[in-house]
Amino acid sequence: MRFAFCNEMFENQPLDRACAVARNLGYHGVEIAPFTLAKRADALSPDQRRETRRIVEEAGLEVVGLHWLLAGVEGLHATTPDEAVWTRTRDYVRALVDLNHDLGGRVLVFGSPKQRSLTCGQTGEYAWGRLRDLFAALLDHAQAAGSVFCLEPLSPAETDFLNTVGEAQRMVRELDHPALRVHLDVKAMASEAQPIGDVIRQVTADEVGHVHVNDANLYGPGMGEVDYAPIAAALDAIGWDRWLSVEVFKYDPDPETIARKSIEYLRRFWKA
Repeated sequence: MRFAFCNEMFENQPLDRACAVARNLGYHGVEIAPFTLAKRADALSPDQRRETRRIVEEAGLEVVGLHWLLAGVEGLHATTPDEAVWTRTRDYVRALVDLNHDLGGRVLVFGSPKQRSLTCGQTGEYAWGRLRDLFAALLDHAQAAGSVFCLEPLSPAETDFLNTVGEAQRMVRELDHPALRVHLDVKAMASEAQPIGDVIRQVTADEVGHVHVNDANLYGPGMGEVDYAPIAAALDAIGWDRWLSVEVFKYDPDPETIARKSIEYLRRFWKA
């Protein structure tokens, strides 16, 4: 198993500092939120892209990929009936695929709850079709760039659309494309009716593209009440042995402490 961290947890600290801390703690990769690099991903120059990649690789880490894809960018929505907004969103996500390629990443975690929630009285079925069409327009480009979209179910507290792993699995099976996979997030799975281990066991490793590890309390793994023993058993049972990325939403007492406690806890269940 390989461990990564999501860079926004280090807030305003320089990327080289965050990468050095993480590498010293035993992490292998970094997952990047585009808004930490620039207001818009398509505004990053080739030189800035090369420099970001250089910083990560010289620290002895890999860029796992991107997440928080649409965060901080105004006027985007993946399921909107507004054709102009939908088209801008499609084009921007395509630009994110290119950024991911330039940084050496493979994973594109599609969460973006506010930019996929139901709007204007639309139905879930309508939103489903809009999101399916968005992916259909982008998957060949992602595959050619060596990237995989990972569709992230999120809790009803975050969005009213696509809340379960089963729903993400259905989308993946409908489109049946190697560049679309299910994303597993512990915090989100904690909101489902079934125990997290049972939720994980409903998918196969081939259907999973990436995994976020955290706690329902928004801190890191082992920093709340979520027990990782059944989670580890379930991931091992389906044969997942790739990346686990620490993604948190509360940054106290400080990022280094969170990163250290998280990886120490993960090592109870998986060797690096």
